[in-house]
Amino acid sequence: MKKLLTSLALALAALAAGAQAPQVKTAAGVLEGTYESGIKVFKGVPFAQPPVGELRWKAPQPVKPWTGVREAKDFGPNPMQQNLFGDMNFGTKKMSEDCLYLNIWTPAKTMDEGLPVLIYFNGGGLMAGSGSEPRYAGESMARHGIISITANYREGIFGFFAHPELSKETGYKGSGNYGFLDQAAAIKWVKDNIAAFGGDPSRITIVGESAGSTSVSALMASPLCKGLFAQAMGSSASVIGFDKVATLDEAEKTGEETMKKMGCKSLAEMRALPADELLAKSAGTYMPKMYNIDGYFFTEQPAETYAAGRQAHVPLLVGWNSTEVPIASVLGNRPRTVAAVKEAITPRFGKDTDKVMEAYGLVTDDDVEGEPGAQLAGDMFVGFGTWKWADMHAKTGGQPVYRYLYCHPRPAMRDADLVPGLAGGVQKKTEENKDALTVTGAVHSADIEYAMGTLPTNRVYDWQPEDFTVSAIFQNYYLNFIKTGNPNGLGLPEWSPVNGKDVAPVMRIDVDSYEKADARLENTYRTVDDIIYGK
Repeated sequence: MKKLLTSLALALAALAAGAQAPQVKTAAGVLEGTYESGIKVFKGVPFAQPPVGELRWKAPQPVKPWTGVREAKDFGPNPMQQNLFGDMNFGTKKMSEDCLYLNIWTPAKTMDEGLPVLIYFNGGGLMAGSGSEPRYAGESMARHGIISITANYREGIFGFFAHPELSKETGYKGSGNYGFLDQAAAIKWVKDNIAAFGGDPSRITIVGESAGSTSVSALMASPLCKGLFAQAMGSSASVIGFDKVATLDEAEKTGEETMKKMGCKSLAEMRALPADELLAKSAGTYMPKMYNIDGYFFTEQPAETYAAGRQAHVPLLVGWNSTEVPIASVLGNRPRTVAAVKEAITPRFGKDTDKVMEAYGLVTDDDVEGEPGAQLAGDMFVGFGTWKWADMHAKTGGQPVYRYLYCHPRPAMRDADLVPGLAGGVQKKTEENKDALTVTGAVHSADIEYAMGTLPTNRVYDWQPEDFTVSAIFQNYYLNFIKTGNPNGLGLPEWSPVNGKDVAPVMRIDVDSYEKADARLENTYRTVDDIIYGK
């Protein structure tokens, strides 16, 4: 009996030891996380001081060390934001100006494996979103040998407010871009600390979709980020496109106008506002263009950086979706006709409008609702800018660039009371939107769960077997690229880099994925490029 009790006690002790929460010693102190079926997870990890009080609208400051063990078992608060997008759902209900936290999923067992690392920056127009969103969760990536990380950054007026008084406070005499500075600080924290989590600081890949993709292209262009990451991936947007980035003077004037619209008389008054009041007062008054050439994060136009080859020289995997937005995003309430399209885009293209119409094949009214109209709408939204980023980096970055077009449409929604939003989101069905336009291709943001292997986290759609097939293909391309800088691997169609080719080979990702070089498509982009950048 005594032997039995002793054996039972030893078994219970071993079980308790096996269930002990994982701990990691960082530069600032010890963190205690949790296990999720073998994956070590650390949530709500601070990578900068809370940007509150006098630190509101200042560059992120290093984390202050702590004593003892700090719990890292729950997501930190989401950044301050309005409820702008119907497809966002969060891992926490908390929202705070104190939001500079990241989340780490590591499969490491000994913590000295030297695993590749992925950092994901969320989309949301630099106005909304969070690293707590389940679609970005890193568990699936971690099960394939990747340390996967999501990181918050300041958004909206908290992250991109520029003002002459703020510029006077800085040594570089600029302001704004705090959200981008947060991202750079997150990458720096990861590089300095990830070895303790079993990661290799020389094998960091950054990735983002929409505003997150814009961020990746910006981080590649910033002198602050040289040497911080080894590879980059982007989906559906870049900082280079139809318009130049605002100058500091333009951004400061926008900030002065914003302050006036909010009814505030001084920067001190704005800094004294509680975060929720500042958010409410700024609603509808402050929208992109949000970032600027501040002389610190950006020292020149990003297009100039890429043209001169001064960006980070890293391998790049980049693409966008086949039907980012419907033609309604261009036409508004106008009729779906060629004449209406011409009227709508003339302010953008001026005397070259007919040339653009011809390049996209917009000849008949049927073309407007067909593929030509969808391509034009998507390119005016994010497609052209993403193409330009890939094209410039292929020419001057000295590293391979892999380009894709994501083509797989989402399945039907499970809830008949929901209808699609304009740019990939969802909204409640009403009398006004019940006949909302449907699209046949892949809409904006539709690729996220497929690429990250997180389809089960999204219960809005009625996922079918082919969706999981596409996800396996897309995620494996991601995994291979993160691990080696090359997306190719066993069981996948061969994918060639675009470098040095007049007609770029593009991987069309769908149930039947294949590479295609489309001369007509490339000529369309070259035509638009010549109009925008050839002058």
